[in-house]
Amino acid sequence: MERARQSQPAQRDPAIDLVRFVCLLLVVVAHCMMVSPVLHRDGTVTTENTLMEQAWFTPVVWLLMIVPLFFVLGGVTGLQSWRRLKARGGTGFDFAQLRLLRLVRPAMALLALMWAGLWAALLLGVHPQVIQLMTTGAAMPLWFLAAFLTAQLSIPLLARLHDRHPLATFGALVALIIAVDSLRGAIPLLAFTNLIFVWCAVQQLGFFMVDGYFEHRSRPWLLGMAVFSNLLLGLATGVGLYPGNMVVNINPPNLCLLLLGVSQAATLQLLRPGVRWLGSVRWVQRVIAVAGRRSMTVYLWHLPLLVGMSALLLLTDFPKPSAGTAEWWWARIPVFCAVVGLLLPTVALLGRLEDRPTAASHARGPSRIAVVTAAVVVFVPVADAAFNGLTLALLGGGAACFALAVLLLGRVPTPVLPPAPVEASGERNHQLSALPEQGLRANLES
Repeated sequence: MERARQSQPAQRDPAIDLVRFVCLLLVVVAHCMMVSPVLHRDGTVTTENTLMEQAWFTPVVWLLMIVPLFFVLGGVTGLQSWRRLKARGGTGFDFAQLRLLRLVRPAMALLALMWAGLWAALLLGVHPQVIQLMTTGAAMPLWFLAAFLTAQLSIPLLARLHDRHPLATFGALVALIIAVDSLRGAIPLLAFTNLIFVWCAVQQLGFFMVDGYFEHRSRPWLLGMAVFSNLLLGLATGVGLYPGNMVVNINPPNLCLLLLGVSQAATLQLLRPGVRWLGSVRWVQRVIAVAGRRSMTVYLWHLPLLVGMSALLLLTDFPKPSAGTAEWWWARIPVFCAVVGLLLPTVALLGRLEDRPTAASHARGPSRIAVVTAAVVVFVPVADAAFNGLTLALLGGGAACFALAVLLLGRVPTPVLPPAPVEASGERNHQLSALPEQGLRANLES
């Protein structure tokens, strides 16, 4: 069964690409409606989360909380990438190297540039509270980076368990989530282990999607699955086991996020034919192709740019409507446009860091010890920021740790597929054309 799954060619699904682009766009829009720094008469600066203070936001966030869907999509693309790499003879350490480089290099640039820029602003006399406000803005994207990276690095192990016992593996993760939720009141720190269990379980839903589990179900079954998961979610929040606000439930995550993931996975499968058709439109494909290759840069930089722009506006006489007023809500449109305008040159300058640095096919990659050390070096500053908050000093230390990780990971040798026996000359020519030329440098997506 495992061999049959891995022999199937993995093709890019325009529906998956389009949904991932829409999710990223929703994240940027939502953050533009949340960030609202306020300069008080005594010179102090505070931030208000205007969206969270709206009474209508709690039910709406059940629809807008698309973080679980990100992990479902990450499970789809991650499992496909792992199976392609494994078919070429790659190992779990090779997969970890690729994933670490893809995520750490853009984050390294973010931390380094923010550290240098904020120190310069501090020396120029900008109030330390404004500096701390902008520093905190950099921390918010990092929690997702840490959680997503943890789930992605677990793919080789979880894929092996999934291929052997898919339902038992998923059931074990669900049992661990419930156990942690039951004990989080007595042992608060234990709740943070669900950063692993919850997001790995949601990622497993993407594994089921790759293997056709959702595709082979009828539309009434998928609709019932979505309705039932939302009913369970309503029951769990209605009796007071969990807060009704999904933003509160995300830090640290709990069973509610898994139930949302089940509902979103089923809904995605229901809408997949129509979304696939829309994603196949030529101009849509072009937009997604550009944004998809630079999605991590957009995610990492949109919030720091938004916070930085908002903080700088506090130092000017530019009109600042009170948060929550009609003028403030209308102002979200130019704010969003301004963030997009700042993102375009940022992506043009730094987006290439998402490309994989490759070496010739005969080069050797880093040792297993180097890969493990790089992973530890990355998670140390991220964990420190998660528990103690991000400071300007930690911003610089994190940039140094990320740079060290990139040096440890090195360059990625271009994989050369081993020759396979072929029966027909036409098939043989097709396979030979897929092999890279000797000494060629390439950025193959694994």
